[in-house]
Amino acid sequence: MKTLGGTTTRITIGVTLILVLALLVPVQAAQAATARAGTLLGQLTVTTEVRTGYDRSLFPHWIDADGNGCDTRREVLIAESQVAVTRTGTCTVTAGRWYSLYDGVTATDPTTLDIDHMVPLAEAWDSGARQWDTARRRAFANDLAIPDALFAVTASVNRSKGDQDPAQWMPPRSAYRCDYVVAWIRVKHRWGLSVDSAERNALSQQVDSCGDPVVEVPPRA
Repeated sequence: MKTLGGTTTRITIGVTLILVLALLVPVQAAQAATARAGTLLGQLTVTTEVRTGYDRSLFPHWIDADGNGCDTRREVLIAESQVAVTRTGTCTVTAGRWYSLYDGVTATDPTTLDIDHMVPLAEAWDSGARQWDTARRRAFANDLAIPDALFAVTASVNRSKGDQDPAQWMPPRSAYRCDYVVAWIRVKHRWGLSVDSAERNALSQQVDSCGDPVVEVPPRA
């Protein structure tokens, strides 16, 4: 009986260890991979951009991807408001408080805000999206999977940016520029978009000036 009891104890301990390990593995697997921003930048293809054939309508937006009554614009407004938003009807956002990261302006009226595509639709087209089908362009234009893709910012600063890349435009709020180039690189990396040589040089210089930060590697789209 003593031997049997000892064997039973060892089996119980073994089973317990297996269960503990089984619980730990998914947690470890869920941890996001990291890399230097410069490493992600170095993985982007450098090539000449092609604007031929671009039309904004080729990127359908804003859509209600999850069928909850809120389209992508409203989802971003709700997610980025610093207070609970005021809504009417199904999902009309009428008030909240937003901090426009590009220019440091605080807004309470959502009609004064644009939802900016970190990588503009025209820039995406130039960088490879012209080869995508409509479904993939729709997914890009409404990407809520990572926080870097879409931002609520003042309409004025968004329109000053237009479709320019970081070689041509950077946020007037200098404190945000490091985060801006990291977000730009992450979006391009996620979607397999290319960079042109001037864009790459500008990004590289900014990344170096920011100390080449360690960032999460975005999931591939």
